[in-house]
Amino acid sequence: MQKTQSEFELEQDLIQHLTTDLHYDWVDVHDEASMKNNLRQQIEIHNKLQHLPLTDGEFERIYLHLTAGNTVFERTKVLRDYYTLSRDDGTQKWIRFINQEDWCCNEFQVTNQVRQYNAEQQTRKTRFDVTILINGLPLVQIELKRRGLELKEAFHQIDRYHRDAFWVGSGLYLFTQIFIISNGVNTKYYANNKTLDFEQTFFWADKDNNLITHLRAFTDEFLKPCHIAKMITHYTILNETGKCLMVMRPYQLYACEAIIERVKGASHNGYIWHTTGSGKTLTSFKASQVIMGMEEVDKVIFVVDRRDLDYQTAKEFNAFQKDSVDTTDNTRSLVKQLIDTDTKLVLTTIQKLNTAITKENHITKLEHLQDKRIVFIFDECHRSQFGETHRNIKKFFRNSQLFGFTGTPIFAENVNLTMGIEQTTEMLFDDCLHKYVIVDAIRDENVLRFSVEYLGENRKVNPSHSDAILTQPIESKEILESETRLSQVTDYILACHDAKTGHREFTAIFCVGSVELLIRYYQLFKIKQAELQRQNPHYRPLKIATIFTYAPNEPIDKESVSDMLDEEDIVLPNTKTPSSSRDYLDSFILDYNQLFSTNKSAKDSDSFRDYYVDIAERVKNREIDILLVVNMFLTGFDSKPLNTLYVDKNLRYHGLIQAFSRTNRILNKKKSQGNIVCFRNLKQNTDDAIRLFSNKNAKSIVLVQPYNEYLTDYREKLKILLDIANNPAAVDLLQTDEEKEAFIKAYRDVLRLRNIMNTFVEHDDDNLVVPAQMLEDFKSKYLDIYDSVRRNQQEGTDSPSPLAEIDFELSLIHRDDINVGYILRLLGEMRDMPEDKKAERKKQVLDIVSGDTRLRSKQALIQQFIENDLSRLKQDDDIQQIFQAYLDTEKQKAIDEMCERESLKPDIIRRMIEKYLFEGRFPRTEEMSEALINQPKILQRKKIFEHVNQKLKTFFDTFIDGLEGL
Repeated sequence: MQKTQSEFELEQDLIQHLTTDLHYDWVDVHDEASMKNNLRQQIEIHNKLQHLPLTDGEFERIYLHLTAGNTVFERTKVLRDYYTLSRDDGTQKWIRFINQEDWCCNEFQVTNQVRQYNAEQQTRKTRFDVTILINGLPLVQIELKRRGLELKEAFHQIDRYHRDAFWVGSGLYLFTQIFIISNGVNTKYYANNKTLDFEQTFFWADKDNNLITHLRAFTDEFLKPCHIAKMITHYTILNETGKCLMVMRPYQLYACEAIIERVKGASHNGYIWHTTGSGKTLTSFKASQVIMGMEEVDKVIFVVDRRDLDYQTAKEFNAFQKDSVDTTDNTRSLVKQLIDTDTKLVLTTIQKLNTAITKENHITKLEHLQDKRIVFIFDECHRSQFGETHRNIKKFFRNSQLFGFTGTPIFAENVNLTMGIEQTTEMLFDDCLHKYVIVDAIRDENVLRFSVEYLGENRKVNPSHSDAILTQPIESKEILESETRLSQVTDYILACHDAKTGHREFTAIFCVGSVELLIRYYQLFKIKQAELQRQNPHYRPLKIATIFTYAPNEPIDKESVSDMLDEEDIVLPNTKTPSSSRDYLDSFILDYNQLFSTNKSAKDSDSFRDYYVDIAERVKNREIDILLVVNMFLTGFDSKPLNTLYVDKNLRYHGLIQAFSRTNRILNKKKSQGNIVCFRNLKQNTDDAIRLFSNKNAKSIVLVQPYNEYLTDYREKLKILLDIANNPAAVDLLQTDEEKEAFIKAYRDVLRLRNIMNTFVEHDDDNLVVPAQMLEDFKSKYLDIYDSVRRNQQEGTDSPSPLAEIDFELSLIHRDDINVGYILRLLGEMRDMPEDKKAERKKQVLDIVSGDTRLRSKQALIQQFIENDLSRLKQDDDIQQIFQAYLDTEKQKAIDEMCERESLKPDIIRRMIEKYLFEGRFPRTEEMSEALINQPKILQRKKIFEHVNQKLKTFFDTFIDGLEGL
C-alpha cells in the first residue's frame, strides 16, 4: 500500500526544490537572534557594504528603525523606503531594504522550523514551517499540511501565528508580505493583514486562467525569485484607508502587464474582458500607476461614466495611494488639470471630457495637448453614448492610446447602433488583451453563482406557486401593469424576503421597468406594510428606499427592451418646470428623512448626489432592506451584503448580466449565491446572456442547481451524519478526535446544504427527513464540541487537538437578527401572556440562546434575568432599560469578583476592558502582567497568565461580544 507523503517530507521536498532548482540559498536560521545576525549580513551584501561593514552601533540604529512600527502596514512602508544612516565616521549612506526597480537584484534565502518564543513576554512556543527571506527579512511564510487535510487547516494555523507569534520579540515576522498555504495538491496565496479571511486567499493561474494548484508547479511559477520579488514590490498594494495590504490576483496581473506592454510598444489600443465583480478598479489603478511613471507618457486620463462612479473610483484610487487623484467638479476644473504639467493622472467623467474637447472656449486652451502622448483608460468600454465621444477623443488627441475594461463586451450578436453605425468593442478598442470570464470567477470563488426563479402573472405569484414559469412573453402593457398583478408581486416579495435574505442579514434591489411602475410599487409597499403592522403590532416593516431621476413634464411610463442599461447620471435637469415624478420623489425622500432622521432633498444636482451617496452607504451598511430603482444602482455599484435582485423589467445581454451581478459578491459562507427573482419571462434572455458572456458552455456553472437536486444531496449527507450518530444523544458517545471530526464535517455538510435550501421558496421543513428539532439538537452538540475546542485553545495546551484545525463555519449558524435586542422583545411580549404560554415562551427563548453561537455565553445571564427580574416588570417599564441596568450591575460584580479572586488591579482591568471595547484588541501578555498585584515566580508565570487570559475571555464573551443589538 502506497504511503501518503507526510508534512515533514512535503517540507523537505519544497526546500530541496527551492535550493536546487530555483537557486535559493539555504540559511540556518532557527530563532530571532540568528535571524537578526543573518539580517545584518544580508543588509551589508544588498547595500554593497562588505568593504566597510556596519559597526554594532550602526546596525542597532538600522534595526531600531526597522522595528519601530507595530503593524504590518507600518513595517511595509519601512520596507519600501530608504533609511539615511549616519555612519560612525561622519558620512551618510542610504540603506535600501528591497530593490523595487530591479526586483531580480535582491538576495533570496530559505529556511525552516524557525522557533518563536520570548520568555519575558511569556509567549507560546511556536515553529514556522518554511520562511523565504529577501535581503534577510522574512517576507514570505509558507505553511504546509499533509495531503488529505483541508487547506483551511493551514490557513487557521497561520491565523493563530498571526495572533500569538508574529509580534513576539522584535516582531520581525510583521514584515511578512505574502502567506502561502498548501497540502501538496492545493496551494493558495494571500496578503498579510490584521484580519485574515479565507475568502481572500487565491489560486495562481497561467495567462489562460488554468489553475496551478500543485505545490511543485506553483513553486516553479510563483516562487521563482524574480516573480515573488515582483509580486511583493509591484503587485502588493498598500490600502491607505484600511491600512492593509492587497495582493493582486493572477488575471489582474496579466491584464495590467498586457496594457503596460502595449503602451511601451506605442501602437494600437486594447480592451480587458474581466467579468463584473472581479476587481477591475485595482487592476486599472495599478496599470495607471505604472504608466504614469513612464517618461514617454505625458498624461494618464481615467474615464468613468457618471459622477457617482467618479466619486467611488476616486475614493478607491485614493485608498490605494493617498491623494493620487483629485476629481474634477466641472469642465473648467478638468481643463485646468489637463493643462497642468504637474498633474499626470486625471480622473473624470466621459461627459465632462466630451464637453472639454468639443466646446470652442475649452478647445483653444487644450490645443497644445493634441500631439502629446496621452493614455486613456475607460472603466467601461461601451456605455450607450460612448461611440460619439470615442470618435471625438481620437479626433482631438491624435497621439493617444485607448484602453477599456468591460465584463460584458459588445459582439456582433448583441451590437447596438451608435449614430446609425454598428460598433463592437473590438471595433472601438482593437483586440482583447486578456479575458477572465464569469465561469473562471465562479470556479476561483471570486464571485457567486446565481439562483434564478421565474414567476409569471398567469398564476398567483405567491410562495406556494413558485414553479410558475412563463413559456410565452406577455406583451400586453395592460396585463403587466394591472393593479392585481402589481399587488400580487408586492405580496410575494413581502412573503419571501426574509427567506431570500437570511432574515434580513442581506439586502435587496427591486428593479422595475419605468418610473410609473416604481411609484405604484412604492405606494403598494407602504399601504401593505401599514396593514401588516395594524394586524400585528410586532411586525417589523421592511425599510424601503427609492431613487430615480426625472425630466420636466416627462412621460413616466416609458419602457423599452434594451441590451444596455442607460443608467441615469446623478445630475438633475436645470429647470424649474413642474414634474409629476419629481413631486413623488420629493414625497419619497420625506419618508426617507423620517426613517433615517436625515434632511435630504432633490432640490438641485448637488443635493440629489448627496442623497445618492447616502443611499449607497446605507445599502452597504444593511440599513436599507429593499432599494427600488429603474436603472440606477444596476451597474457599477458594489455592495457585498446585497444578495437578492427582484426584477419586473425587461433585461437582455449586457444589461441583464450587469444587473444580476449586483448580487454575486463574495461575503461569507452564509451568502451562498446571488438570488434573482424574475416576475417576467427572462429565461431565454438569461440563457443567451450567460452563453454570450462566459465564452463557454457555462449555464450549469453560472446558475445554481434546481431545488430537488440540493434536496437529494442533502438526504445523502444526512444519511452520513446519522450513520455517525443516529440521534443527538449519541454524539456524547463519540470518544476519539477522529470520531468527533467525522461528526463535525458531516453536520457541517448538512448545514451548508440547508443554508442554500432555505433560500428557495419551495423549501419546506417537511422535506428535511428528520424533525427540524432534531437538527437543532444536533446543532447544540456541534456547538458543545466547538466550545470545548475553544476552551482547550484558550488554556494553551502544548498539544492542541486536531479539531482546532477545523473550520466550524459558525456564520452558517448565527443569525444577525437574533441578538439580545430580539430576545428582549420576545421576553417583553410575555407580560400579556397566560402562565402556560409564558412557560412555552421561556423555553423558546432559552432554546434560541443555547443554539446561537454568540448568545450561548450569555445563557446564565439571561436565565437569571428571567428568573429574578422579569416577573417584577410593570406594564409600562422599558425592558431594554431594565436589562441594561441589570447588565451593568452584573458586569461590575464580575469585575470585582475577578479582581478579588485573581489579585488584579481594578483600574488596569477597567482600562483593558475600555481598550477592548473601542479597539477590539485583546490584552497582550505584558499588559496582563501589569495588572497583577503580586508578580509570580518565573516557573508560575505561564500558568497564571493563561488562567487570567481565560477569565478575561470569558468576561468579554459574556458582557461585551454579541451585545450590539441591545
